[in-house]
Amino acid sequence: MRFHNRRVAGQELGLRLAEWASDGELPRVVVLALPRGGVPVAAEVAQALGAPLDVLVVRKIGLPGRPETGIGAVVGDDPPLFDQRALELLGLSEDRLVQDVARERAELGRRALLYRGDRATPDVEGRTVVLVDDGLATGATARAALRHLRRLNPARLILAVPVGAPAAAAEMRAEADDVVCLRQPPDFHAVGLWYDDFEQVSDEEVIEILNTRRAASSPGTY
Repeated sequence: MRFHNRRVAGQELGLRLAEWASDGELPRVVVLALPRGGVPVAAEVAQALGAPLDVLVVRKIGLPGRPETGIGAVVGDDPPLFDQRALELLGLSEDRLVQDVARERAELGRRALLYRGDRATPDVEGRTVVLVDDGLATGATARAALRHLRRLNPARLILAVPVGAPAAAAEMRAEADDVVCLRQPPDFHAVGLWYDDFEQVSDEEVIEILNTRRAASSPGTY
């Protein structure tokens, strides 16, 4: 079953997580989105949980000549995280990807500044963190994001996505305390196939959603 769009997918995801929240299982929760596609989804989750929303900018490192195929990811100042098995199968070395990493790290910095400005990143230590994206394909960006967040000592780390490849969802259970993936179709192939409307999310949309959610949040929730 396909989702109509990211907003509807986020509403379904929010309903699932709100059940946990009503049982007191999500104390001091903060929702972090992987931009750009994860932001409309995460906004609905944050609204359902009455939680603050922010972004964690992660950049996928793509296969040379096929940038849509992720073989690694970079987040913050962390070293790039590569799928070593994929590198071996493709006969690639990390040294060959130095320029790709530098390019993606520069774009990461640009987007982080654009989306957050001079606002500090949220302090997640001791908090329940819900990391949201619009889907899970290879898991490269989600894995890098989860490992980055784990080093910041959250009380609980949850990955929440509307749809994902079954193998990738299973692998993420070693990285997160909980994984919520509403649909895990055996014929997954690509995230966009499971949405009727999968138009690219713009930087302007991301900024508007973040500003709207911040205005709606209670003082002191960030």
